[in-house]
Amino acid sequence: MSKGTGQSARTSSFTSTITQFINERREAKLKGAPGDDNATVAAKYDYGTWLADAARRVTQIQAVTHVLKGTHPDARGTSLYIEPGSMVAHAEVGSHMLGDGYATDIVGNAAALDVYKFLKLEVDGQRILDWLQSEDSDLLAALSSDPSTAYEWATAFKGLIRPSEQLSSHELAKQVYWSVSGDPTDDSGFHLLQPMFPSSLVHAIHADINDARFGEGNKEARQAWRDKSVHSHVYRDYRQLVARKLGGTKPQNISQLNSERGGVNYLLASLPPTWGEAQPKPLLKIDSALSRFRYFEGVDQQIKALCALLEGNPQASVSTRRQRERIEKNLGRSLAAFGLSISAQFPVGWSRDSSCWLPAEEQLWLDPNRAKLPEREGYDIEDQEFSTSHARGEWLSKVAQRFGNWLNAILVARGLPVGDAEHAHWANVALEQVSNVAPHPALEVQHG
Repeated sequence: MSKGTGQSARTSSFTSTITQFINERREAKLKGAPGDDNATVAAKYDYGTWLADAARRVTQIQAVTHVLKGTHPDARGTSLYIEPGSMVAHAEVGSHMLGDGYATDIVGNAAALDVYKFLKLEVDGQRILDWLQSEDSDLLAALSSDPSTAYEWATAFKGLIRPSEQLSSHELAKQVYWSVSGDPTDDSGFHLLQPMFPSSLVHAIHADINDARFGEGNKEARQAWRDKSVHSHVYRDYRQLVARKLGGTKPQNISQLNSERGGVNYLLASLPPTWGEAQPKPLLKIDSALSRFRYFEGVDQQIKALCALLEGNPQASVSTRRQRERIEKNLGRSLAAFGLSISAQFPVGWSRDSSCWLPAEEQLWLDPNRAKLPEREGYDIEDQEFSTSHARGEWLSKVAQRFGNWLNAILVARGLPVGDAEHAHWANVALEQVSNVAPHPALEVQHG
């Protein structure tokens, strides 16, 4: 008897959804498998065989709301699952404000994430995991015709949400000594606290910021604000954002939600916005934005500090190296912040202006969302080339090379003996920092 024969309509609905998911997984695997392995691969995706294997592998992943690796990718310890509704309702913004509308994160073996995708399948408006939590009899019947097997698998799947057997921290986790006695000289009067990365809250904030930046409704409200015209909706804007990338090229190693965000985690400016600030000067009729970068906040001071250090001909020591690396890294971070600032300040597509003389790589860096705009009539080839170049990501390396040339020219003008080796070094420093916040992975710097 085939799976589903004699089942209730609702059980058949569960069975059909699960079967479709397993079949799609099988077809995807068969596409990449050699012909001789087809039978072996297909056998692993038999309905009962796959469910049994999934019930075994679900122990390799865990549902959480607070992720340890969000503070450091190499931290080893406990992540936590805490329902936001059960948390203390402080006046400050926190995970408790999410209520029931929160996304569950997943940590553990990335190879077992297909099990979570299975548990996220929706039937009648609820996830399979939710139906399992309520011990739905029709779903149990769909899992297996043997009640004991169905109960065993259901119990395993529900274990996705489980308390950690033993709480543990790690030397790479952020920790804070908090005085509880009120006497800072009392060594025994402190609690050691470990702040946890609130992944579910971060994901909700990320969605809201992205909707404000790229959502059609807010785009219309933004345009109405610029045109000084009436609009029925509120215009939202997050200024001076910084994007921190977690996980590098493998954001799934941090968590599932971090992977869905492409590793991007927004940081809000730790100061009130200055709404009355002057309009930024457009980057038009100039050959390079780096001429403006020199006057970006703190950059001129950093360059002067670097020149003073090199002109002093200091002894080669750990202290000297650390001082130089700190200045270099600050310059690279400023370059990354400058790029984000420009893309946030100007309307998307500003580089299409005929008075924009910036080289292609700088346009791709400073106006990245132009690649998402519809092609213009008469400029379709130009717009297609822009989108294609943006997707390739080679502009990151070219921007880094231009930064290296720019900084070398400043140092040469001060009489400092710099050349190709220094250019390569500056470029790599810039590439590392800019690629942390750029929308595409950095490529190797090409020297020649």
